[in-house]
Amino acid sequence: MKKSPLLRARRLRFHPASPLAFRFDPVENFRVPPPKRKSAVVRARSRVLTQWRGVDYGPLEMARATPARSVGDLLPALLKDLRLDTRRAEAEVVKVWNDLLDPAITAHAQPANLYRGTLFVNVDNSAWLNEIVRYRRKEILERLQHSFGPSVVQKISFRIG
Repeated sequence: MKKSPLLRARRLRFHPASPLAFRFDPVENFRVPPPKRKSAVVRARSRVLTQWRGVDYGPLEMARATPARSVGDLLPALLKDLRLDTRRAEAEVVKVWNDLLDPAITAHAQPANLYRGTLFVNVDNSAWLNEIVRYRRKEILERLQHSFGPSVVQKISFRIG
């Protein structure tokens, strides 16, 4: 009886001597950290589990266990990952806009968004857009950079909207 090529390929692929064969031995080639002192109850429990399982998974369980960390250690990294300080500065620009600039400008131009150092400002109409872009852009940028620093607001982009 002739075997189909599919069965032959499947048999060769998973043959134990094949280089493609996958063997999983969780204890092999595993570095174990130095053991910590355990109480007698914990040692007895570990010994019973090892005898029952037939394999000692203690080193693997120790390696997978993540030590508890305090909130004080985690919070600065979390705030940095969420970039809350940058978002707070962006919201602050929108809040302070009316106080920093001339009321004639703020009546016709309002900040919409601050993205990667560029402040996007919506202007009422093209006449005010032309006025602000030609004559007031530098003044507005200097005031914002003086109040928030040059890293927060690097450019201003005006648009009708």
